[in-house]
Amino acid sequence: MNYAKRLLLANRAWSQEAKARDPGFFERLAQGQQPRVLWIGCSDSRVPAEGITNAQPGELFVHRNIANLYTSDDGNTSSVVEYAVHALGVEHIVICGHHHCGGVRAALSAPSGALPAVNRRIAGLRQLAHRHRNALNAIDEFEARVDRLVELNVIEQVRLLRESPILSSAARKPTVHGWVFGLREGLLTPLTDFEDAPHRASAAIVEA
Repeated sequence: MNYAKRLLLANRAWSQEAKARDPGFFERLAQGQQPRVLWIGCSDSRVPAEGITNAQPGELFVHRNIANLYTSDDGNTSSVVEYAVHALGVEHIVICGHHHCGGVRAALSAPSGALPAVNRRIAGLRQLAHRHRNALNAIDEFEARVDRLVELNVIEQVRLLRESPILSSAARKPTVHGWVFGLREGLLTPLTDFEDAPHRASAAIVEA
C-alpha cells in the first residue's frame, strides 16, 4: 500500500472513532469556528501545533511556514493574522519556534543553490544572525548556536508582529506570546526573560 492510501485509510479510522466518541462532533465543526488562539509555527513535520498542545479541531487557527517568520510584506502570513484578529477575534497569538530548526540552521550556513525560494524566505533571518553574530560566534557548538538563534528569531518575530499595522489598528489587541518547543523533551518554553536589551521594551511577553 502506498503512503497516500495509508493516510486516507487513517482518516477514515479517525473519523469513525471521533463519531463514536461524540456523534455530534462533526456537525458542530461544520457550524463554524471560534478559536481563541492564532498559532504561527514552523512547517517542520515534527512540530504539529494540535499534537504538541493536545488541542482539538476548532481550538487553534494555525499558520505554519519555514522558521515561523512574520513579515508585513508577506501577503500569506499577513492575511492569516488579519483574519484571525479582525474576523475571528482571537485572544492570543503564539509564535512558536523549535530547537534544531532546519530553516534556522540554513540561515547560519552558506546559501544553497538548489533552494533559491528558501534563500529568499530566510533572508531576514540571515540578517538577524548577522546582527547577533558576536554573541552567536561565542557559542562553540554549532547546534547550540542554532538553538540560540531559534530563540532570538522568536523574539524578533514577536517584536515585528506587535508593531504591525494589523495589531496597531485592532480594537481588541490579542496577547502575543513567544514560545520554543524542545524536541528532546517535548516541552514548550515561554520566552519571558529576554537577554537582549534592545528587545526588552518592545517585545517583552507577559504570559496570561
